[in-house]
Amino acid sequence: MSEIEELRRRRMQELQQRAAESESQEQMRQELEVQKKRLMLQLLTPKARSRLANLRLTKPEFVEQIELQLIQLAQMGRIQSKITDEQLKELLRKLSSKKRDINITRK
Repeated sequence: MSEIEELRRRRMQELQQRAAESESQEQMRQELEVQKKRLMLQLLTPKARSRLANLRLTKPEFVEQIELQLIQLAQMGRIQSKITDEQLKELLRKLSSKKRDINITRK
């Protein structure tokens, strides 16, 4: 019985350690998300933020890429003032046109 109890105790410790690691990772992810939101507040006008929030509903990965690019530009010092809705629309047009369009024609 002692061996079984020892195995159970080890297994329980393992599970607790995994849970703690998972919780730690989730907390770090949440902190990064808060930092990103703060940066977006500094970089974008309210209308531009609203546009990104609406776009996130349909294309979350695309918005994630745009946010990362904006943060990189800001860190490099290439953004001098808040990005307006018009500037954001232009950026979205440029980035979405880079995607390949696949057309299938049937004969």
